[in-house]
Amino acid sequence: MRRSFFLILTFIAAMFSTQAFAQIVNPVKWSIDLNMTDDTHGQIVMKATIQDGWHMYSNEVDPSVGPTPLSLTFSTLEGAELVGDLKASKESVKKHDDMFDADLSWWIDEVTITQDFKITDKSYNIDGYIRFSACNDENCVPPAKESFSFTSGASAAAETAQAAAADANNDQADAAPVVAGGTDPNGALWAPVDFTGTDQQETGDTSSMWYIFFTCFLGGFVALMTPCVWPMIPLTVSFFLKKGKSRAKSITDAFIYGASIIVIYLALGLIITAFFGASALNALSTSAVCNIIFFLLLVVFAISFFGAFDIKLPASWSNKIDSTAEKTTGLLSIFFMAFTLTLVSFSCTGPIIGTLLVEAASTGDKFGPAIGMFGFSLALAIPFCLFAMFPSWLQSAPKSGGWMNTVKVVLGFIELALSLKFLSVADLAYGWHILDREIFLALWIITFVLLGLYLLGKYNFSHYGPADSSIGVFRFFLAMISLSFAVYLVPGLWGAPLKGVSAFVPPLYTQDFNLYERALTEYEDYEEGMRVAAQEGKPVLIDFSGYGCVNCRKMEGAVLDNEGVHNMINDNFVVIKLMVDEKRNLPQPMVVEENGKKVTLETYGDKWSYLQRHKFQANAQPYYVIVDNGGSLISGPFSYDENIPRFTEFLDKGIKGYKK
Repeated sequence: MRRSFFLILTFIAAMFSTQAFAQIVNPVKWSIDLNMTDDTHGQIVMKATIQDGWHMYSNEVDPSVGPTPLSLTFSTLEGAELVGDLKASKESVKKHDDMFDADLSWWIDEVTITQDFKITDKSYNIDGYIRFSACNDENCVPPAKESFSFTSGASAAAETAQAAAADANNDQADAAPVVAGGTDPNGALWAPVDFTGTDQQETGDTSSMWYIFFTCFLGGFVALMTPCVWPMIPLTVSFFLKKGKSRAKSITDAFIYGASIIVIYLALGLIITAFFGASALNALSTSAVCNIIFFLLLVVFAISFFGAFDIKLPASWSNKIDSTAEKTTGLLSIFFMAFTLTLVSFSCTGPIIGTLLVEAASTGDKFGPAIGMFGFSLALAIPFCLFAMFPSWLQSAPKSGGWMNTVKVVLGFIELALSLKFLSVADLAYGWHILDREIFLALWIITFVLLGLYLLGKYNFSHYGPADSSIGVFRFFLAMISLSFAVYLVPGLWGAPLKGVSAFVPPLYTQDFNLYERALTEYEDYEEGMRVAAQEGKPVLIDFSGYGCVNCRKMEGAVLDNEGVHNMINDNFVVIKLMVDEKRNLPQPMVVEENGKKVTLETYGDKWSYLQRHKFQANAQPYYVIVDNGGSLISGPFSYDENIPRFTEFLDKGIKGYKK
């Protein structure tokens, strides 16, 4: 119970620990040293420590497909020459990334990169930087640089000190380079904003834990309705009432029984978490092979619920646990009784547990399976405790019957529909194009039409006997819901966005026939967009985004593409969309000072990333702010949150603030 209590506290803490808003994110820490192997040969040793859940792309990535590959650049190489290529301390992970639709490679946890060199002059001077990019399952940080400088000899050190002094005397000139268009990073448009008195927007990332908990909690209540569990409730409660010397003792035993159920399923979740770990769970959520396995598992579970076969644990297991429960007494006896229930009911709960664990694991959250099993077991345990406290409720509870088989069949259809989600991930990863958006929607439409017809009693599976044309009111309304959902999906065959299921169906770009089109006028250059806004007398909505940003695409589909939001933006704002991973080179590199270091901005992505860091003290995407024509903040910041009313409120505040 102590472990259960600790996990509950961890769960509650995780729910309420949110970031105020998107601060500077630095998932890769570098340690760079010079190691001389002899008098004339040495190595530049660059050790990267990668934050848990993130991955850093390797130097083997093709720069034309999306993420920036790791690279080493030397601005000064005097008195030394390079020997060979970069070497890594371990092999990179090679996978197909469905976001970029390309084979990519990256490192996780940590890696050491080395570059050999040879000394050609006793006084050498080596200056350069390593360029890298990193992502997790939800965000990507823009490409960043880590600089290094190594010299030898007193004269070289003196020259370096003199150069540093000269740089210090000319900071203003060096930090304000001239770029085509008259860009001035020290000008008013680039001046850091003042967040005092602004609403600090919370991110929506922590909602995934609530999603896992409530999904599995609902799954536990559904499992109660199956023929393997529901009949056990009156039998178990009656046993406690007859065995107990008093009603208080019976209630205590029932609560211990419920707590035992929670401990058993919680242990299952903890074992999965401990066995896989956070990094492995993240890999599971993106692995094409794992998603194919998940698809096949859910199909097997669905076929089982349709009555083709039962998934059972060996009978010897439940018999042994049952006999152990009879031989023991006290708390241990009740615990083994709960264990017997979990084994006996596995033919019904197993597919549900498997589906929930697959969903929890695919989120990539290290606490996902444990939190999921806590929610599932809590739903299972509650009825046993309540009926023990109020035995009279058993008289009005639904009696066991054929309706429980209906529950199993309905679950079979739902699992069949969910399985397509995992097959879709693999299809996108491998580029098979066997499950493009219209094919996916067609299969879902057929699935939910068949479910609706089943609920109306038009047919039945042979394992459950002939169809019953006489149905209840509740079953009738369920049929209406299923058929209505199928009709809702139909416009998606012609490109309708289908906001309600956008997280499940394949992206619109996989659809061949698309009549739906809505686009905002967006400026790709900060200075140009600010000039247009001043001319039109409108506030500016700045959208810091990235080609490799998954949550940016989600926000665009779920929020910015909403008709009301779209019209509100189009009528009232000038939109500047800045891609922080843009690889086009600037007409002239910019040299700026950041955190006491000289940083060279070579690409437009570098420039927009620096703008976000320098002006808004943030580097995660998506990131939305509203500024006036002088670059001062009037609303925001707003990070990833698919709550449309909240985003509308953010826009409305910007409109009113600009008018003032």
